[in-house]
Amino acid sequence: MAFEKNIEVELFRLKEELIAGRYRPGTYNEFTIYERKPRKISAAPYRDRVVHHALCNIIEPIFDKTFISESYACRKGKGTHSALDRFTAFCRKNKYVLKTDIRKYFASIDHEILFEKIAKKIKCRDTLWLVKLIIDNSNRQEPVNDYFEGDSLFEPVDRRKGIPIGNLTSQLFANIYLNALDHFIKEVLGCRCYIRYVDDITVFGNDKKRLWEIKAGIEKFLIKDRLKLHPKKTVVIPASAGVDHLGYRIFQTHRRLRKDTSLRFAGRLRNLRRLFGQRVITFAKMNASVQSWLGHAKHADTYGLRIKILWSMKIS
Repeated sequence: MAFEKNIEVELFRLKEELIAGRYRPGTYNEFTIYERKPRKISAAPYRDRVVHHALCNIIEPIFDKTFISESYACRKGKGTHSALDRFTAFCRKNKYVLKTDIRKYFASIDHEILFEKIAKKIKCRDTLWLVKLIIDNSNRQEPVNDYFEGDSLFEPVDRRKGIPIGNLTSQLFANIYLNALDHFIKEVLGCRCYIRYVDDITVFGNDKKRLWEIKAGIEKFLIKDRLKLHPKKTVVIPASAGVDHLGYRIFQTHRRLRKDTSLRFAGRLRNLRRLFGQRVITFAKMNASVQSWLGHAKHADTYGLRIKILWSMKIS
């Protein structure tokens, strides 16, 4: 509110700081959300978010042209529900699913490697200065001290790693960091049925042994980017058994919401009704939250579940 109250003055001040090279990012506001697991979110000051949007408006279209169509996170015309539809289509064509993700992905992104990947495409020195400034001013993330072949004793500790979850730039940087992996999986490993959503990686096929070979190829490729797959979240399972993905359980014939997702919303709805009864929130605010969840639930076979939850809470 303070920024927008004096928006013309603030924008001109930002412009002058950027042109003169005097712009410096502020301090992040850090908080933790608890959805299945604790996750630290870092909120940049409002003026910094204005800069992030301005930067992404310029460089995102340049990089987006290089992304494969099966990269669905944080891209215009893509998103969760498009990824679900593609996931379902691949499930119906294949017997098995390789499901994996990268261990502590955002905390593991190496600053030097990330900047090199961006500098290969962007040649404007002023733009690269701003990109490096944002990367270097990332707040400290969860420590990841993995060793890779050729590392000195202190190299995993000395290298700067981690970008904040919460920045618009971080979403773009996360896609840029794994773009080479996408092309490797599609073009070198020859995986036609492949989907990535941030660091959630899924490969479909009819040969279980081949999928394990693909997993080994991915692991080997990720070494140069100083990343590792999560050993406990790497599986090859029959597509007919149902696969957890983006809050849903996807079968070849239908979709369900994950149980923990439904239970979490039921608890949230009880709390909304309590706050509404105490006149802390308006009906419009409560209804907006309910309609948002209904929109999410409608992408699965949940008619009975939606009726049951709303009836139990007596919301018409």
